[in-house]
Amino acid sequence: MYTPKDFRVDDLPTLHADMQRNSFAALITLTPAGLVATHLPILLDADRGPFGTILGHVSRANLQWQHTDPATEALLLFTGPDTYVTPNWYPAKQESGRVVPTWNYSAIHAYGTLSFFDDPERLRTLVTRLTDLHEASFPTPWKVTDAPAIYIDSQLKAIVGFELPISRIEGKRKFNQNRSTADQAGVIQGLRSLNDPAISTVADFMQAITGNPKPE
Repeated sequence: MYTPKDFRVDDLPTLHADMQRNSFAALITLTPAGLVATHLPILLDADRGPFGTILGHVSRANLQWQHTDPATEALLLFTGPDTYVTPNWYPAKQESGRVVPTWNYSAIHAYGTLSFFDDPERLRTLVTRLTDLHEASFPTPWKVTDAPAIYIDSQLKAIVGFELPISRIEGKRKFNQNRSTADQAGVIQGLRSLNDPAISTVADFMQAITGNPKPE
């Protein structure tokens, strides 16, 4: 991933936090037919290995797990908040006119060698952990054991798990760090003026990263 120094993120706890916050990733692997990608939720075991270990599962009917070249690194691609940025928000537009559009975003690339598994109990542990993680915010969390055991057993037969010990990781947060404080503030104000909750999330993220004070 092309990452100029202003945008590079090397701090592993920060990378892990972003991966856990945006845990719906794209698994990209090399197959005889070329590159194949599957979009899926993941679990991160941050303390397993020097960079952590990623777990997830795919449908057994998804031939990616059968056709992936085990000798070639796989890539898990994580993306965070993103949005278009118009030059009209930069005070520098009035001062010099030397401005162009851009896109603010964050991304993480995690690489490693994949291994697949279909042991029923290992799969049960994986889907239970995933379920507990995403149900935790509900008033009455649904649990895997709420469904009939025979039904869960049949569902486990329809998936294949994977594990990827991270061998290298790249992080990027591109949120106008290379521009002046005034231009950063102008973008944050412009984003908030759109009154779009998703874009306001980008403004919040940008504000935290650039250190711009919150508006009174």
